[in-house]
Amino acid sequence: MPLRIGTRGSALARAQADRVISLLGDEGVECVRVVIATEGDTATGVPLHEIGGQGVFVRALDDAILRGEIDAAVHSMKDIPAKRPEGLVTSAILPRDSPADYLVHTRQFLKIRTVGTSSTRRTAQLLLHHPDWKIEPLRGNVDTRLRKQKEGLYDAVVLAEAGLQRLGLSVPGTRLCPEMYPPSPNQGTIAVVSRQGEPATLLSSTLDHPATRRDVTCERVVMEKVGGGCFTPQGVYCRNGHLIAEILSLDGNIRVRRDATHCSTEDAQSFGAMLRKDARGLIHEAYMKLGLKE
Repeated sequence: MPLRIGTRGSALARAQADRVISLLGDEGVECVRVVIATEGDTATGVPLHEIGGQGVFVRALDDAILRGEIDAAVHSMKDIPAKRPEGLVTSAILPRDSPADYLVHTRQFLKIRTVGTSSTRRTAQLLLHHPDWKIEPLRGNVDTRLRKQKEGLYDAVVLAEAGLQRLGLSVPGTRLCPEMYPPSPNQGTIAVVSRQGEPATLLSSTLDHPATRRDVTCERVVMEKVGGGCFTPQGVYCRNGHLIAEILSLDGNIRVRRDATHCSTEDAQSFGAMLRKDARGLIHEAYMKLGLKE
């Protein structure tokens, strides 16, 4: 019986699932793709924090695994929330693609004035470095965002560079250096989630990339220690054990930033705790201004 691999229905999600299916096929594992709709895909007219945060992209697939409808699900790892249902594990993490954000624009960089993004992190980071820019809300899949930019509704839009690469898209714009604009924790990483037991063992032995797992685990530990969900503007980036993290005010006027070298998982716990202590006021402010409970 083929392994049933679940995915969201967007072009990017299907491309990511197809990569996993292809890699498994190279190892002689027969698979079938199963597309599942999520609330994050259907409720595109409101900001993520109003419908439950990044977890809305994952919940339906988690439920499908637990009900036995699929054997595993493929995700952009940055969409997987810190709290996970009992019985599910991240079985495999693929080698990381680009972690960077990409600013898509045809207008000269110095003439950019309006940028589309609904990410609180991207908004705060862009305002930190470009306080004269106007940030307008924008959600939707890659095609939708690119179309709206092309139609002139925004001078520029922000996308994950990895997503463009996975779709084979080459568009004009500017790569935002991840050291200067630390991305969301685990951005650029594809993860495979399954039940514990036989599926997890097979996926881990076939697909898992230990070096990427170490780096993104450090990022995830910091994210969990800091808290704040996807509501607080925070970027966390680890490369070969070098960890950079920052928390910003929603308007980008204030930033708390830390870095560490040769960071282990244990080090990341202390790092995250200190970062939360230093930025406690910014985290509280974000929740208050967005009308959320900590």
